[in-house]
Amino acid sequence: MPVQSDEDAALIRRSWREPEEFAAVFDRHYDGIHAYAGRRLGRSLADDVAAETFLIAFDKREQYDVSRADARPWLFGIASNLIARHHRAEVRRYRALARTGAEERGEDHADRVASSLDAAAHRNRLAAALAGLSGADRDVLLLVAWAELTSEEAGRALGIPAGTARSRLHRARKRIQSALGEER
Repeated sequence: MPVQSDEDAALIRRSWREPEEFAAVFDRHYDGIHAYAGRRLGRSLADDVAAETFLIAFDKREQYDVSRADARPWLFGIASNLIARHHRAEVRRYRALARTGAEERGEDHADRVASSLDAAAHRNRLAAALAGLSGADRDVLLLVAWAELTSEEAGRALGIPAGTARSRLHRARKRIQSALGEER
């Protein structure tokens, strides 16, 4: 996702003195954070995780590294930490999907279409494979696959070296490929 005309870093820096400037960062990135949290935890927890992500970001905005123009890795890192607190709910969700293949109740048509495109014929095996990954490997994989971060950005988001992120991503991809019968 390209950075818009006014970089996130500039908005965050201005928000140090003019807190209302942070609203532009919220407007720019809320939908992506919410969608990511929803895919990880379901709609019932996505609202809370997305809201808490921006509350934490706002509270810690003066600690943001303004040499980084794009705030997405920082925001996804906060969201990933919050999602980690809900790890058991996430694993239960994947295991339930693996057993039933059923969609979450209350999903609207757009969510059902997106879900069916994501895992189409392999939903059950994919959910089981995701549930079987370590939390660390799953975080990197889903930041790359669902949040569309690079492995370097995922590493930054999780506070780990880029090489570690690449290693975790490779390991997670191998396990997913094996579970889906796509081993090469």
